[in-house]
Amino acid sequence: MAGIMLNSCKSSSKKIESARDNLQDAKENVVEANKELNLALNDSIQQFKKESHEKISSYEKTIAEFKIKIANAKKENKAQYEKKLAWLEQKNSDMKKKLEDYKDEGQDKWTSFKNEFNHDMDELGEALKDLTVKNLK
Repeated sequence: MAGIMLNSCKSSSKKIESARDNLQDAKENVVEANKELNLALNDSIQQFKKESHEKISSYEKTIAEFKIKIANAKKENKAQYEKKLAWLEQKNSDMKKKLEDYKDEGQDKWTSFKNEFNHDMDELGEALKDLTVKNLK
């Protein structure tokens, strides 16, 4: 009887030790997964920033080209175009600053920032496209 009880105690201590080992392995796996997630998020942010900077540069080039085109526009149209271009230039500059000022604050805030930024960039692109298309007609 004493042998059975002694054997049961050894078995329980082995189970506890095994459970501790499993818990430690799980903790290490979580740490590793978090590192990988952070690296992937950082890569995503850097790629997004690169693509956005390219788009902003493209908008800057389009604005500069349009400024040259409107230099010969009629006086009444020229003032209107210049006002609209000044707004577009400021908006483009604001978007550039917003992108540069973004600090990584986690997945949720990144997703929110990215969605809002894309929306604003799309609006800017449409406004620029509308202005250049109307002028070319």
